[in-house]
Amino acid sequence: MTQLETRPPTGALDRFFGLSGRGSTLGREVRGGITTFVAVAYIILLIPIILSGAKDVTGAQLTIPQLTTAVALSAALTTILMGVVGNAPFALASGLGVAPVVAFQAAPFMTWDQAMGLVVLEGVVIVVFALTGIRRLIMDAIPTGLKHAVGVGIGMFIALIGLVDAGFVGRGEGTPVTLGAGGHLQGWPVAVFCAGLLLMLALFVRRVPGAILISIVAATALAIVVNATVDGLKWGVVTPQLPSTVVATPDFGLLGSIDLFGGFGRAGILTATVVLFTLVLSGFFDAMGTIIGVGEEAGLADERGQIQGIGKILTVDGLGAVIGGFTGASANTVVVESAAGVGEGARTGLASLVTGGLFAGAMFLTPLAAVVPAQAAAPALVLVGALMMTAARKISWDDLELAIPAFLTVALMPFTYSITNGVGAGIVTYTVIKAARGKFTEIHWLLWLITAVFATYFGISFIEGLLG
Repeated sequence: MTQLETRPPTGALDRFFGLSGRGSTLGREVRGGITTFVAVAYIILLIPIILSGAKDVTGAQLTIPQLTTAVALSAALTTILMGVVGNAPFALASGLGVAPVVAFQAAPFMTWDQAMGLVVLEGVVIVVFALTGIRRLIMDAIPTGLKHAVGVGIGMFIALIGLVDAGFVGRGEGTPVTLGAGGHLQGWPVAVFCAGLLLMLALFVRRVPGAILISIVAATALAIVVNATVDGLKWGVVTPQLPSTVVATPDFGLLGSIDLFGGFGRAGILTATVVLFTLVLSGFFDAMGTIIGVGEEAGLADERGQIQGIGKILTVDGLGAVIGGFTGASANTVVVESAAGVGEGARTGLASLVTGGLFAGAMFLTPLAAVVPAQAAAPALVLVGALMMTAARKISWDDLELAIPAFLTVALMPFTYSITNGVGAGIVTYTVIKAARGKFTEIHWLLWLITAVFATYFGISFIEGLLG
C-alpha cells in the first residue's frame, strides 16, 4: 500500500479535498485526472459499438451519436459526483461487464427503454444494499471462487464479442464457429483488426500511457485510408469515413428514455428478475474489487484494509448505475483504469473532477466516435478480456467442489453467449455438489434462494409445458 506524506492544509480547495492530508498537490491531482481520462477514454468509443450492435425485441437499434453522448454525459456526471461526495480518485464509466448484459441478455426480450429501466433499478438496488449492509451479506453468501469465475467468464464473453464483431471468428460450415469466413481470414477489415490488436498488445505490455486509445485511433486511421482506396468493403455498423465536422451538438435523444417496470411485463417476471439479478451481480462485484485494489494503491486503506469513506463511495457507485440507465448509457461503475491516475499521483476527489470535466468536453466530439469501425475498437475487447482472465489464478482448481462450478460459470458465458447462463450454472452446480457431499452448513441460505431462481429460469420451458 502506498504511504502518504501528510502536510497541514493551505487553502479552501486543500481543506475540502484534503490534499495535504493525503500527501498530494493541485498539480498531481490535475495530472492524475488527465491520465485517468486518457486511459479510459476508449470507453466512449467502445460502449456505443457494443450497444449499437444489438437489437431490442422490436428490432430497434440505438445510434452511435446518441450512445456516445449518453456515455460521455453519464461518465461526466458520476465521476464528478464521486469527486465531490466520495472524495476519491475513482472515475466511473459504462461498465464493460454490464453493457453486454444489457445488449445481449435484456434487449432481445424487451425494448431499449425497458432494458434501461432495469439498469436504473439495478442502481437503486445497489444503493439500498450499500446503505443497509446487504451488499456485504450477499458478497459473503457467494463463494469467492465463483466471484472470480464470473469475472473470468465475462472476460471470455467480451473477447468473443470482439472477435466476432471483427470478423476474426465466424460461423463455420458444419461447425458452430471457425476462423474468419470459411476457415480463413479474408478481407481488409479483418487485416485492420489484426494490425490494431498487435499494436495494442505491443504498446500495452510496454506500459505506454493510453495504449488502448492510441491503438484505436491508429487502427481507425488505417481503416479510413483502406476504405478510401478499396471499393466494396463491408465494415458492419460503422463505415470508416472522415466526418464533415469534428465538433457537433450533443444528441440527448436517449436522455430519460426509460420504462422502469415495463420489462417485467414484456419479458415476464422470471426472465426480467434474472436479468436484473445478473446486472446487480456484474456491476456490484466488479466495483468492489476495483475500489479495494485501486484504493489500497492510493493509500486510502487503513491498517485493517478498510477504505476511507467506503460507504459514500459505494453509494455513488450505485447512483452511477441509476444515472447510466437514465441517460441511456448502461450502468456506470468504478473503472480499473483509475489506477493509471493514481499511478500519476492522484489521491483525492479533485482528480475525479478533472476527469469528469474532460468527459463532459467529449460530448461535443461525437462525430469522431461515429468514424470508428468495430474492427478498430474490437482489439480493446480482446485485451480487456485477457486482463479479466488473469483472475483465474485466484480460483482453487484443485478443489473439485469449486472447480467444476467455476468451470461451468466461465465456459457457458461464451459458449451460450449468455452471462446469465454462466452465473446460474455455477451457482446451481455449487449448491448441488455441496449438498451431495452432505456439506449443508457450507451453503449460505441465500444460495438456496438464488439456486431456486436459476433452476426455475433454466426449466422455464419445461414448466410452461407442464402448465399448458
